[in-house]
Amino acid sequence: MSQSLSNILLHIIYSTKQREALIDTAIASELYAYIVATSAAHGSYVRKIGGIEDHVHILTSLPRTLSVSELMEQQKKNSSKWIKSKGSKYQAFSWQKGFGVFSVSESQSEAVSKYIEDQREHHKKHSYQDEYRLFLKLNNIPFDERYVWD
Repeated sequence: MSQSLSNILLHIIYSTKQREALIDTAIASELYAYIVATSAAHGSYVRKIGGIEDHVHILTSLPRTLSVSELMEQQKKNSSKWIKSKGSKYQAFSWQKGFGVFSVSESQSEAVSKYIEDQREHHKKHSYQDEYRLFLKLNNIPFDERYVWD
């Protein structure tokens, strides 16, 4: 085979540091657009992005030439710098150190998109911590509570 082809879809979740409610409606759309553009510049194409004040969910492709860690570094580093430039209100903005990444089959991409779209409604019933613990458990990822919430 002469070509290297892939279709790797990821559901990425990460929060603001200490889950501070810093992603307000005044900045959310611009922030999401910035993350989408940063990702695209690295060959990762966002299919859906959303969240609430303290975290984001992203359904995106992973190019075969980029590692998950490299993609996360680019998204988080660049968007953190960008949001800090948006005024004194955002000067203390920071993302948590860690992140969650879950593989998504093409056949489940619509369901994940819908889940991301419905974040505001979902979080009327479930906290970010409960949601994240559930994702870890459903994906058989062992974790230690002492280190998950940096």
